[in-house]
Amino acid sequence: MAKNRRIRPLSDSVLLEGRSLWSVNANPGVAIRGESLRKFRGVEHRRWDPNRSKLAAALLRTRNNPSDLLPQAGSTVLYLGAGHGTTISHLHDHLCGSGNQKSGRLIAVDLAPRCLRDLTYLAEQRPGLVPVLGDARKFETWGVLLPRKVNWLFQDVAQAGQVEIFTSAVRRFLSQDGIGLLSLKAASERHREASERDVFASAIAKLSQELELIEHINLTGFEDQHALFVVRRR
Repeated sequence: MAKNRRIRPLSDSVLLEGRSLWSVNANPGVAIRGESLRKFRGVEHRRWDPNRSKLAAALLRTRNNPSDLLPQAGSTVLYLGAGHGTTISHLHDHLCGSGNQKSGRLIAVDLAPRCLRDLTYLAEQRPGLVPVLGDARKFETWGVLLPRKVNWLFQDVAQAGQVEIFTSAVRRFLSQDGIGLLSLKAASERHREASERDVFASAIAKLSQELELIEHINLTGFEDQHALFVVRRR
């Protein structure tokens, strides 16, 4: 008989079982992208797939305490480049919980109408999730939704100028000592003469000019040509 894998809580809603991540399902009985559902001590959890979520991959790859990458439950956070909602749904599990019993607020911004349709459908079952159709670079069109600065900000925008978009968002929305996470896709930045290593080295140099760089996490194997940078606003 195989030995039971060690279970480590990363928060009251996120578990690490061996190398598998699980979040408490805020909408019991419903899987978002066909992920596995499983009960731990009678509570239904959803498997958080690191091959479909860069945040999940970073939680498994970080050399530091993975709990430090998660926002505080019940807080307001900003997610730029929300996509179709895979990572967003697990963040909602952690941040808001069923019926938003934790009083969290997740502002999910994406430029694609198709993504917004998926996010809007998700929000109907998940109070506290606020889908926003908007350009991550044009804060003036949606920034009113965040009258106060947040303590956690995530960006996953695959377009040129990712570092500049991120640092501008940090200045506008991230509080002092707040944590920012930048998922950077090298192929979206690469010049013909630049290697992936050069792109990441340039990002490190730019981020370090005004932010405290906590960690550079290589996501190769989960998301090739991607790295996640963890920073703190000074």
